[in-house]
Amino acid sequence: MCGIAGYVSGSNRRPFAKLQASVLGTLSHRGPDDAGWMIEGHSGTGDAPREPGRWGLFHRRLSILDLSPLGHQPMSTPDGRYSIVFNGEIYNYLELRQELEREGCIFRSHSDTEVLLWAYMRWGKNCLTRLVGMFAFAIVDAQQANMFLARDFFGIKPLYYTRPEGGFAFASEIKALRPLVSGRVNAARLFRFLRDGLIDQGAETLLADVHQLPAAHWMEVDLKNGTPGEPHRYWDVDLDRRSDLSFAEAVERTRELFLDSVRLHLRSDVPVGAALSGGTDSSAIVAAMRMLEPNAEIHTFSFVTDDPVIGEERYADIAGNHARAIVHKVRLSPGDLAADLDRLVAVQDEPFGSTSIYAQYRVFRLAAEHKIKVMLDGQGADEMLAGYHGYYDARIGSLIGRGRWLQAYQLAVRASRRPGVGGSGLLMARGIRRLLPSGLQTRGQAMFGKATMPEWLNASWFDQHGVVPEKARRTTRLTNQLRERLHDTLTATSLPMLLRYEDRNSMAWSIESRVPFLTPALSEFLLSLPEEYLISRHGETKHVFREAMRGIVPNEILDRRDKIGFATPEKRWLQELRPWLAEVLSPDRVRQVAALNEPAVTRDWQDVLDGKRPFDWRVWRWVNLVRWTENMGVTFE
Repeated sequence: MCGIAGYVSGSNRRPFAKLQASVLGTLSHRGPDDAGWMIEGHSGTGDAPREPGRWGLFHRRLSILDLSPLGHQPMSTPDGRYSIVFNGEIYNYLELRQELEREGCIFRSHSDTEVLLWAYMRWGKNCLTRLVGMFAFAIVDAQQANMFLARDFFGIKPLYYTRPEGGFAFASEIKALRPLVSGRVNAARLFRFLRDGLIDQGAETLLADVHQLPAAHWMEVDLKNGTPGEPHRYWDVDLDRRSDLSFAEAVERTRELFLDSVRLHLRSDVPVGAALSGGTDSSAIVAAMRMLEPNAEIHTFSFVTDDPVIGEERYADIAGNHARAIVHKVRLSPGDLAADLDRLVAVQDEPFGSTSIYAQYRVFRLAAEHKIKVMLDGQGADEMLAGYHGYYDARIGSLIGRGRWLQAYQLAVRASRRPGVGGSGLLMARGIRRLLPSGLQTRGQAMFGKATMPEWLNASWFDQHGVVPEKARRTTRLTNQLRERLHDTLTATSLPMLLRYEDRNSMAWSIESRVPFLTPALSEFLLSLPEEYLISRHGETKHVFREAMRGIVPNEILDRRDKIGFATPEKRWLQELRPWLAEVLSPDRVRQVAALNEPAVTRDWQDVLDGKRPFDWRVWRWVNLVRWTENMGVTFE
């Protein structure tokens, strides 16, 4: 796990002098163990030369595999033709190394970086689908005069780029590219964040001049002129694939795939810990760690709260004790959030959705305080196993689409009995709405209280920037809506945001966070299963996985009917922070954010202060946006 950056200067090298002078320092938190650079084939450590060349590669190293100097980057092949900077881990590097050695490759180190370099040298871009891991890397081919960049299957590891004055530059974080870009906001992306809470979608970011290579894509850049080619997708989940396994067979196969993935994710030359909430996913990872390594010293790290509604401490204790783990906990106060918010905004580079991101940030800080460099986490399980309550409407919609109205109603009734789900009538209405044409769906959203253009947004500013509110998208798979919804949250909406939050929060404390659920094999298998294997007719989410974990995870956790997620007592925190919030949301500061309608924000905020409106997600987005705008020097041209 590291920080990487690089450039191809094109005809004008001057802008890249700024990048070259600052990038290794800006990314130091991602790799405090070593630093290296390569300018047109000439490499070194420490500060890079002041004069930029035609191209350059930069690397900050967090040593996880092969802690010796042989793992130093940028790394080159013996003949000097190929050079790489790599961020991530290739978990099946031992198996790939054996294959490459049979083909005559000779290795100098025991690092996965060298395996990846040889794999590209032997197999070219076809090496990507052979990898099991998380990765973002760039490889320069000096002979062909091109740079090859690629990002892993799910976008676990980041890769941003920009095109200043005809050249090309990339980095692991937006802040590293900030000296090269204007700071002009992307109005369309800002609208989606403010209204819908969505960010980290596709190739665009909240800064108009900064893009990201989408997950499961590669691209090439011409070293002669800095011109990038179009990104190419190399992998996706095939939604037409269907499994004909019985439920019992699916349970067994799920168990095999999950345990094998955890086994690979435990490969490390430094201690490995785990984030533990007490939910099914994190508890399963901790239990699997103990099952696979009976004598290992396992450390778990949890955010806990005394809030009776969202507190999961009891379940975290059950999971930790079951795995004979050393359990570490952190409790937070509203003052902690106020003290750390500016640093958190800087860490994240872009706004974020809720205060739960801060709780995660502090969990990684706790792990760093106990000298843990690698953490396993359950990210991605909900998006493959239908773990959120919001997936019920898609499952109900599928049943209605097949004409199974009675089964849909029975599922709605049973699901509504679970804590926090809502009434059966509401679930049925949402299931029906998914079948409607786009225009009617949009009207339905308005009926449920979701305005197309909320009054607190500056409608004229968005209109001037050509932002037209999107209509709701009609599902294209009327009888398999859950599968389509899972794919959407896995690739476009929920998961990309969560992965960005986790990468920045973990790397802020120089920790590598690994996510064993996110492998192509596991995702392809789970999304091929019948929908009733994921959400049972009794309304049990993650049905096949819960059964796969019987005998491994305590039943008290597997049989939980509630779904809390990584929640914080956000409303109470914000209520206790009213004086600080009032300062951030002062009219003068809100007016600096042209996308907001200051009079409406001020009025709604006063209603909150007076108790006429509850604290909700709007308040957090306003505060987050104001501080991000100020910290990043964002402009609203």
